[in-house]
Amino acid sequence: MPAKPDVSIIVVNWKSVAFLRKCLRTIHANIRGVAFEVIVVDNASGDNCQEMVDTEFPSVQCIQSDRNLGFARANNLGFQSSAGRNLLFLNPDTEVLGPAVERMSRLLDENPKAGIVGPKLLNSDGSVQTSCIRSFPSLMNEVLDAELLRQTFPHSRLWGSKALVTDESGPVAVDAVSGASLMMRRQVFEQVSLFTTSYFMYAEDVDLCFKARKAGWATLFLPGATIVHHGGQSTRAHDDGNFADVVLRESRLRFFQNCRGAFYASGYRVAIAVVALVRLALLGALMILGSREHRNSAGRAFRKWLRIMRWSTGMESWARQLGQAGNQPGPTQAGATQPFVVS
Repeated sequence: MPAKPDVSIIVVNWKSVAFLRKCLRTIHANIRGVAFEVIVVDNASGDNCQEMVDTEFPSVQCIQSDRNLGFARANNLGFQSSAGRNLLFLNPDTEVLGPAVERMSRLLDENPKAGIVGPKLLNSDGSVQTSCIRSFPSLMNEVLDAELLRQTFPHSRLWGSKALVTDESGPVAVDAVSGASLMMRRQVFEQVSLFTTSYFMYAEDVDLCFKARKAGWATLFLPGATIVHHGGQSTRAHDDGNFADVVLRESRLRFFQNCRGAFYASGYRVAIAVVALVRLALLGALMILGSREHRNSAGRAFRKWLRIMRWSTGMESWARQLGQAGNQPGPTQAGATQPFVVS
């Protein structure tokens, strides 16, 4: 471990030890030209994470938490043990490709106005992950957020992902980049008081970019740096009863409360209730009139939006406790499984 690394790489693990192993291998195989350290924070996974890290990657520091701290608190904990002038927050289900880390670090070092930089994220099949850049949440883009609209109007400022469908090769200023792979100046991270811990997951990266923007720093997307993000592996493996869909809306609500005020946040809750009612009506009709295949898919979507509707009317009260003093849902709360930290 270098005495003064250029980059401190912080990885938060929760039940993703197989992905973490591959992630650490690609870090050590591909990073050249910058001094780096790696800090793994394990969120009480119970998957022998620390044993694997200590045995196979002795140069990596592993911090074992006795409880699931969530994404924000765990990354803040890892930061306390770091020394790099640049910080790379990296999900365990990622793979570093080529000189991605060097290119991001160089961009921060050479651009005095840049506070945050994110790479182009690729799905497991090599396609571009559209969530790697995004606009700041608003009532408009939350209400209109539908895959059909995104595909029909890919250049719209509502989504903030125009740079993904153009031929840009150099850095592009964007609203926010994904927390699955986000590099940031240490001084900026300290200036904005680290990750906001009132979220449990899903909004921390957008909140961080928003705070950096308010402090006068730019967030840049660097398409010439690529990292594979297998994306939501813990979510798919451990989610139960649309837990993630509820948490996502709760996190958006808290973003609006923190960044746009209580009135705006109240408007968001009402807007989501209206959207849920409309979707439930359309899905209900499809379940009655559609083909068997359509009825099955409509049924799954109906259950999702029914739970979102319940959240918007305050019936999923457990969600309000997430992020408060490190609270997390247990298996008996609203059918939720233990939470996960993979964005």
